[in-house]
Amino acid sequence: MEQDKVNSNIIAVAGKGGVGKTSLAAVMVKLLVEAHPDKRILAIDADPAVGLSTVLNVDVQKTIDDIRREVVKTVKDGDTKTALELLSEARYEIYDAITEQDGYAFIAIGRPEAAGCYCKINAYLKEVITMLSSQFDYVVIDGEAGIEQINRRVMEKVTHLVLVTDASKKGCQVIQTIKRVADELVMYEQLGVIANRISSKELVPLMDVGGLPMLAVIEPDELLAMSDMKGENVFYLPQEAKVVAGAQEALRKLGLL
Repeated sequence: MEQDKVNSNIIAVAGKGGVGKTSLAAVMVKLLVEAHPDKRILAIDADPAVGLSTVLNVDVQKTIDDIRREVVKTVKDGDTKTALELLSEARYEIYDAITEQDGYAFIAIGRPEAAGCYCKINAYLKEVITMLSSQFDYVVIDGEAGIEQINRRVMEKVTHLVLVTDASKKGCQVIQTIKRVADELVMYEQLGVIANRISSKELVPLMDVGGLPMLAVIEPDELLAMSDMKGENVFYLPQEAKVVAGAQEALRKLGLL
């Protein structure tokens, strides 16, 4: 059921593949749920690999792209319904695709649609996702390796853009590229960097992050690695886990905790 719009805090987490952004996004969901039990929180998995559902132990039955494919197939099969009717039905299917968890809701974008332009359908579904997000107080988006996909497939406005990198030159270059693209394509209010899996804080001054504000520096986390090996929900990570402390520091600097 649709609810009244609220002033949403929309946090998009982006960075090069393999830097730990999905785990950080999941831990942010955990921290927001713990800190704001009276608020509505939505986790959006915008990565085709659907990694956020794995670290949160969410059983995804249907994704947005499943719904998109169903609409496209219906159009191809010559259904007599109008496009408007089909899109209206898709809107309610999106609400059905939301999985309610303990303290938050979850939805997955899924894998991109097959080749072919269905711009009206794509634009409409993005609009519906944006509208859906406006009904939550906090939205955490785990994005693909780049902000273009978030803009094209999810929404054009976020309030907080969190860029995750490791100590590698490539990781630092990617977050700077994402920032440049975001300046052109995505409206955002605050931006910052989380340096993750940094073996020594002495490395931080050597990292070229383009002068972007540093939100947190996180050392390699054995507790997270063990949790990942066991396939455990990150909600069970203790406060002393480095990734939890680091994500908490970042959210506090962004004014979200």
